[in-house]
Amino acid sequence: MSSEDKEAQEDELLALASIYDEDEFKRAESAQGGETRICLELPQDFKIFVRGSSTESLQSSRFEYSVCFLPPLVLNFELPPDYPSTSPPVFTLSGKWLSQAQLSALCKHLDNVWEENRGCVVLFAWMQFLKEETLNYLNISSPYELKMCPQGKGQSRTPVGPLEAGKDCGGATGSATAEEEIMDARAVQDVESLSSLIREILDFDQAQRRKCFNSKMYSCSICFCEKLGSECMHFTECSHVYCKACLKDYFEIQIRDGQVHCLNCPEPKCSSVATPGQVKELVGEELFARYDRLLLQSSLDLMADVVYCPRPGCQTPVMQEPGCTMGICSCCNYAFCTLCKMTYHGVSPCKVTAEKLMDLRNEYLEADETTKRFLEQRYGKRVIQKALEEMESKEWLEKNSKSCPCCGTHIEKLDGCNKMTCTGCMQYFCWLCMGSLSRANPYRHFNDPSSPCFNRLFQAMHIDDGEFWEVEDDDQ
Repeated sequence: MSSEDKEAQEDELLALASIYDEDEFKRAESAQGGETRICLELPQDFKIFVRGSSTESLQSSRFEYSVCFLPPLVLNFELPPDYPSTSPPVFTLSGKWLSQAQLSALCKHLDNVWEENRGCVVLFAWMQFLKEETLNYLNISSPYELKMCPQGKGQSRTPVGPLEAGKDCGGATGSATAEEEIMDARAVQDVESLSSLIREILDFDQAQRRKCFNSKMYSCSICFCEKLGSECMHFTECSHVYCKACLKDYFEIQIRDGQVHCLNCPEPKCSSVATPGQVKELVGEELFARYDRLLLQSSLDLMADVVYCPRPGCQTPVMQEPGCTMGICSCCNYAFCTLCKMTYHGVSPCKVTAEKLMDLRNEYLEADETTKRFLEQRYGKRVIQKALEEMESKEWLEKNSKSCPCCGTHIEKLDGCNKMTCTGCMQYFCWLCMGSLSRANPYRHFNDPSSPCFNRLFQAMHIDDGEFWEVEDDDQ
């Protein structure tokens, strides 16, 4: 190796290391060479797609997705001892989303760049061409169809020398015979299948978007502080940005209150919802477990064919068979009626507790004919009639009687003075204030000036013509 070649190589490698960061250029440790990873600048709203006949395990007939970033082209190179005076760099060019024919066309163009600049360093020119001109050179536009290299064609990852210099293959994809040309052994489509390629493209695009987001400054609309994107989070649907500290407090309050469906974007009138991954990133394990459980439960509650095991210590979701009122818990094997949640009782009507009679009566009175028939079938006509009668009796008693202050027996006052005697416990009490009276002198309550019922023994007493009159009894 001549001193001029050695110096030129060192200068070129040092220059590349100073221009590009470690993600884009990495120098080899054991040899004069290295690896460059070149990310292309894509047009706005660039789309990729695959046809249904080639998607292997993919279910959709056509997959299309907008991306901002595609996985990089990887240029591995070694510098021979007589570079750049005589020989070009030995290289391989690999990529995931370009076909081997397209990569071969790029390899041939790199050879031509060397021929045009023989005797000069060319690595920077190669990298600039790949970064800035690949899409135009290959006539790639949106939407771009992803294709796989035909099976059976060998792809070597070992750097080899350039093919015999020939005519430049500009616009290689525009040629109808491009796929039929002999593939360049230096061109490697480094992907196993289209399904794995799509996953890699989407994962890379998401990672790069996140990287760009983390490096920018954003203003939180809650605390109005300027923070780096790495300290912020954005809602996917609306792209509104808030700092993680504010969203953490917001999420925790909503989850503790059980409002798991209210983790919306705080922007007024915005309906974007936080993803479970975003919630998990901000809240602790205990709160996320509660969020996950409530979210599942609310989803199950919306399913008409799902009921819960009524046993307090179980509460396992149970699928209900259509037209059947029996549910069997898969966890504790408890067989229960899906209507009343009691032990399964076959065709017998559901039993109703006294506490539920009022609700049953109100539900029956407000129901339409179809619902009334369902309630009669579920509880039985006799139970419904009993509920109606008992509720009517209760309403009459509340309107026309009072309860004994001692034992609670309902007492109806037809006539006479306001000193009453309970027929149940024989206790004396005042009809006006419902206070218990002394058994030795029950009238003292009406004669004591300090009593609220002073001189009211005969107040509101009925007479024959239906009018009321008051009598002051000074003798008692």
